[in-house]
Amino acid sequence: MAKHTKAAIKRATIRDMKNLGTYKKEYDRIIDIYAELVEQYAILSDRFASGGYRYEVPTADGGSKKAPIVATLESLRKDILAYADRLCLNPKTIDGITVETKKQSALAAALSALE
Repeated sequence: MAKHTKAAIKRATIRDMKNLGTYKKEYDRIIDIYAELVEQYAILSDRFASGGYRYEVPTADGGSKKAPIVATLESLRKDILAYADRLCLNPKTIDGITVETKKQSALAAALSALE
């Protein structure tokens, strides 16, 4: 489980962001939260798997409802996705930022106009 520790996730996230050219030291607090969420998700996913993927639990009236661990995993997935977007770790987000921040030189614009 060493690969799922908060510290390891934070290091990997920073490395990935540096490779993508999106890392800034100012993001470290957000990266901490993101790493913690991913760590929690990994721990709960392991528990869910070891519990036989029980996605329903019986209710007092004899019916069944979604297991609390499933609801927690769903919530964590949404939170992780939101933080991944903020940290530009999502390909869709990266494409949007790259397109918006890419500035074209006057020469490149003139050459593009000739095509």
